[in-house]
Formats: sequence, C-alpha cells, structure tokens
Amino acid sequence: MNYKPTTTSAIEFADNDKLEEWIHLFLCNEGDNKPFSEGLKLEPRKYYSPILMKLDLFERCCGPEEGIKYQISESGFNANVNAIMSKYKNGDWDMPPLIINRTDGKYELNDGNHRFEALKKLNIDEFWVIIWESVSK
Repeated sequence: MNYKPTTTSAIEFADNDKLEEWIHLFLCNEGDNKPFSEGLKLEPRKYYSPILMKLDLFERCCGPEEGIKYQISESGFNANVNAIMSKYKNGDWDMPPLIINRTDGKYELNDGNHRFEALKKLNIDEFWVIIWESVSK
C-alpha cells in the first residue's frame, strides 16, 4: 500500500485500518496543513472512512470573508480555487477527500476549504469526506 494524495488512496488506507496514517501524511505534505495534523495528535480521535456527503451540510471555516474563523486574502484564496477548478475539470484528478469534524451533531470543514469552494463553484453538490470526532478519555 503506497500513499497517494487521493480519495482512492484514503479509502485503501481506511480499508487497512490506517486512515489516521493517511490523514497525517496528506496534511504534512500536499495538504500543507501541518498545524492541523499536530493538533489532531493532541488527543484521541476517531476517523471514519471516506464517504460521499452533501456539501450543503457544512461550510468553509477559511476564506476571504469578514467574520470567518480563518480569514485569508481574497486574491490568494481565489487563485487557489481557480487552479483547483481547472485541475478538477480536466477529469483525471482523484482529488483528496475533505476533512470535517463532527461535534454535537454539527459538522465543521477543517481541511479542504479551497477544494470545497471549487466544488461549489462547479455546481457539485456532494463529495468525499473524512469525518473525525474527539474521543473521550
């Protein structure tokens, strides 16, 4: 089993009880979100194999809007979204799943905000997600 930054690879790792390993490999490499990876390691978590989920069940937590949890520049955000849209429209990219947290029955998108926005702009209403939850000690 070789790691790749794809949904297919995440499913393969999940099928072999190694989804957490895939998540950290992704976040520390192509996902470029090492702080999130380090935060996940701070306490026990439960990870669920990638599933198709409606995108309207959660929202971005990162973007250029005022009042959003993690605000970034509009030009940088839009450039990344446009690049993802182009890559996805080519049809040969097995885009990695989005990573979301479930707490108290609510979902928060933690990783994949640019991918999420690209999917929404492409009028795609569902995509692969990995759901994680904190585990009580």
